[in-house]
Amino acid sequence: MNANVVLSGVGLWTPPNKISNEELVASYNAWAEAFNNEHQAQIDAGEITAKPFSSADFIEKASGIKSRYIYQKEGALDITRMRPLIPERGEDELSNQAEIAIEAAKLALADANKTAADVDAVIVACAYTQRSYPAIAIEVQSALGIDGFGFDMLVACSAATFGMHRAWEMVASGNARCVLVINPELVSPQVNYTDRDSHFIFGDVATATVLESAETVTTDTSFDILSTQAKTVFSNNIRSNFGYMSHANDSDPFGPDKLFHQAGRKVFKEVCPMAAEHISGHLARHGLTAENVRRWWLHQANINMNLLICKKLLGRDASADEAPIVLDEYANTASAGSVIAFALHHQDLAQDDVGVICSFGAGYSIGSLLVRKR
Repeated sequence: MNANVVLSGVGLWTPPNKISNEELVASYNAWAEAFNNEHQAQIDAGEITAKPFSSADFIEKASGIKSRYIYQKEGALDITRMRPLIPERGEDELSNQAEIAIEAAKLALADANKTAADVDAVIVACAYTQRSYPAIAIEVQSALGIDGFGFDMLVACSAATFGMHRAWEMVASGNARCVLVINPELVSPQVNYTDRDSHFIFGDVATATVLESAETVTTDTSFDILSTQAKTVFSNNIRSNFGYMSHANDSDPFGPDKLFHQAGRKVFKEVCPMAAEHISGHLARHGLTAENVRRWWLHQANINMNLLICKKLLGRDASADEAPIVLDEYANTASAGSVIAFALHHQDLAQDDVGVICSFGAGYSIGSLLVRKR
């Protein structure tokens, strides 16, 4: 298993603001009570349904999430607003998403012992970008002083691994010496904080990775990328509909159906076996089985999904050491989840230990990288 592309650096930027389940539930329940009181006549007439109440225990049992970080806490818990209050910046100012992307990028470059002069390309891969163009990646490239090119790509919760796929291909083909892949997951603006079943799911974060040729690696903690694998199958079970067409549609451009929503039970039932089969097939390409894997850095959407996928792969429960969980603290951070898990849980691996970085989500989409400690 020879590899000539290396994952040599990782960066994790965490927002300073945090929201606990208890804080989130207190806000939501207060909003639900006010809504029900205001619309009691319609509820009694059967015209609309009363908003259900929630609890911190419900959230933790359903998802494993205990808290989440948020880029801007102000406004998100205000029952007269129920969304973050993020002032709009001028066109001559650094965008919010570029700001957090740069923070993660600097950490990843330092971890890889690289400077801007070493980088040929920047990929911003995430679930949402705050505008269509100019690309956030080009803004970041300019701010960091990188001479090369950059582009954005959106593959929902698989964006990070898909972005690393593209970087791997560039380096493997010789079209780039070093590629910076950044996942600035500013997802809180797309959260419907008035929906009991989804208001707790997401948190904000930014991660970044450096992929380069094995010939240029100068850090002691790096991983050969043995191969990458991707799969997409169309599904409507996870959607986010807000976009430029909202300006031309006659529907409410800011309605609940335009924000993140999903058929959670269907997603769980359909994605878990797809992910397990995908990973098993990827390992089989190298004559490996699940028992050969030292660590699983899996997408951090729901603890029950991760537990089931690992059990399907291993035929037993995986330990926290084998498959670390970070969603209890960070919640679902879209494509960044598996990179957070990698960032926080890779230093202890020994030479030649094999690991899998895998993400899965809307699309459906699944992306994986098979890596080996150098």
